[in-house]
Amino acid sequence: MEIQVDKQEKYIFIETFGCQMNENDSERIASVLKGMNYRVTDTIDKADMIILNTCSIRDKAEQKVYSALGRLKKIKLNKPNLIVGVGGCVAQQEGEKLLKRAPHLDVVFGTHNIHRLPTLIKEVNIKKNRIAATDFYNSIEDSFSDVYADDSLTDESKRVKSFVAVMRGCDNFCSYCIVPYVRGRELSRRSKDVLADVNRLAESGIKEVTLVGQNVNSYGNKNQDISFSELLQTVCKVNGIERVRFITSHPKDLSEELINLFGDEEKLCRHIHLPVQSGANIVLERMSRGYSREDYLNKIYKLKQLYSDIGITTDVIVGFPGENESQFLETMSLVKEVEFDNIFSFKYSPRPETKAAAFGDQIPDSVKEERLRILQDAQREITLSKNKAMVGKIVDVLIEGRSKVAKVKKGTNNNQFTGRTSCNKVVNILEQSFGLTDEDIGKILQVRVERASYNSLLGVVENQMHFSG
Repeated sequence: MEIQVDKQEKYIFIETFGCQMNENDSERIASVLKGMNYRVTDTIDKADMIILNTCSIRDKAEQKVYSALGRLKKIKLNKPNLIVGVGGCVAQQEGEKLLKRAPHLDVVFGTHNIHRLPTLIKEVNIKKNRIAATDFYNSIEDSFSDVYADDSLTDESKRVKSFVAVMRGCDNFCSYCIVPYVRGRELSRRSKDVLADVNRLAESGIKEVTLVGQNVNSYGNKNQDISFSELLQTVCKVNGIERVRFITSHPKDLSEELINLFGDEEKLCRHIHLPVQSGANIVLERMSRGYSREDYLNKIYKLKQLYSDIGITTDVIVGFPGENESQFLETMSLVKEVEFDNIFSFKYSPRPETKAAAFGDQIPDSVKEERLRILQDAQREITLSKNKAMVGKIVDVLIEGRSKVAKVKKGTNNNQFTGRTSCNKVVNILEQSFGLTDEDIGKILQVRVERASYNSLLGVVENQMHFSG
């Protein structure tokens, strides 16, 4: 159906919760609504439409969504024609119940329904209906048709990196994880469609793409397309793309072929996110992860042996049902042995429909809190130590734009540009001292690391005066 749109430019504010898959979905939301003359804004008061793109992977993430939705009630009262929508995993999980919970909410659309947004918004505008669309589609082409990231969507400065979805859903059914229930079963996009997206992004000036999926290692298994390693090789050949990343890998499916690719492809960034979740075999078995502690460590050692500079990050859950003190200490010993560059750590929270939610040996929240504190304190020391070891080194940094500090203090002597190394470390560079301008955004520059903190590195462009402040 052709959608008739108002020629007047309108603005959409999108708040994204959760993972890189959601960030890619937010780009797709902006893309499909561009055809209705909506342009992305970072200013909520300017918006004609506000969309919360939600995450329900943990209870805390879900509660953040409800809090944000509550805050929108007052904005809607003061601006009756404002359209309020909720998409993503909470939308898929709750459906019509969200409409009952929030009378100021106009549209709920699940993870497979982004392509339907123009039709849904038209019905809200013309018929004044409140709608929930949470159907699953068995073909990935149905819900990805004519939907791709577009670099001309925002009223802010240019972007140099973007996410490209290569698959969606998951077949692993880890006992704690809600993903198969809110994103459906695993489906891979055709490689030619992925490549078409990457080429479009390259033509628009994007320099770095991250291929995303719940388990990218199993890409192509069902539709007999090329393997994920072959897909990476193809993407690395695209002219204009300088860097390629991917997320997330499942440890049980990490192949020798993929490990070796870090050395074969110059554009493939030296960073891998490999969620371990626990260091105890008993816990891993109850989580239905499909690998042992030993399996995981063998792959880590292989990566480090081949590439001493590789950045390795992970996810860890503490307080999984039945986890005793000894098993928690096994996780701590693994974290200290591997020395991850960083970890994303969480307290276990029961999620609807998952097997672990029915386990009887739930851990008290006070115990989970204490274990999380111990883990995060230890990792903070490891991360800071690894960052300090970078001081004095010269690294290649893709300049992504102005840092958050610069956005707050634009026009002051504290302006900074920011970028990342191949191994995914954030590097900030002072503008005034080293002559960087917006023309340098998108370039890969050699930077000497001068200082290190837990969150980032501070560097100077090589062959320029060193920072002396």
